[in-house]
Amino acid sequence: MDGKTERVERTIREWIKTGELAAGAKLPSERTLVTDLDASRTTVRLVLARLAAEGLIEAQHGRGYFVTRSKVGHGSVSTQGELEPWRIHGERTIYDNPWVKLTLVDVEPPGVERYESHVVRLHHVAITAVVDDQDRVLMLWRYRFVPNKWGWELPGGIVDAGEDAATAAAREVEEETGWRPTKLQHAVTFQPMVGMVDSPHEIFVGQGATLIGDPTDEEEAGRIEWIPLADIPSLMAQDKLQGSGTLVALLHVLASRAGGLTPSE
Repeated sequence: MDGKTERVERTIREWIKTGELAAGAKLPSERTLVTDLDASRTTVRLVLARLAAEGLIEAQHGRGYFVTRSKVGHGSVSTQGELEPWRIHGERTIYDNPWVKLTLVDVEPPGVERYESHVVRLHHVAITAVVDDQDRVLMLWRYRFVPNKWGWELPGGIVDAGEDAATAAAREVEEETGWRPTKLQHAVTFQPMVGMVDSPHEIFVGQGATLIGDPTDEEEAGRIEWIPLADIPSLMAQDKLQGSGTLVALLHVLASRAGGLTPSE
């Protein structure tokens, strides 16, 4: 959720929580909310749809939104069966190249007028945390020009068309570090930005590796080191870890070890 969307949602929730908008009260119109909250119509609609899905407000056809009298969602959780998915009416491409695709998706949230929402479609990605018998993780010190900073990352990259994700994970480790993982186990698959970006990230954990030579992908290699797992929390606090995949993988490893679990458990 971006900052403006969060601000709009927080404001409307506060109105309901404090009683400024009592149970059964009608919310201001979309146009009024756009003006009063200095937000776009898309942002307002997204927030209204989210609050309606929770049951905190309800849409009445032709009349607008009203605070639910039971205030479902305020300190309680609705069951999944009470919620409705958004309807998708179609999609059109705005920009497309081998690396990124930008589309406009025609969506209709429950109780909200349909509209077009931007979606960025990126590649399927595999990322690996290789840990050795000394509780060190294989990492790369890299410069990234987008955030204009240096940081530690785990090896990873794009899963080629028709390629198995585990195969891609092992290949990327070998190409970027020169180490061949002894064993890989799948940990989790996640989307780094579910509201607007489609890019499945698959996380693998490797137990041990064999050095087979120099990295073959010199552009991606950077500085290669085995970093003690004990140093990860401080590196995280110092903002020296880059990328959601790196963070998710390392947090998984640390949480698994704290709970006495292996990746397969």
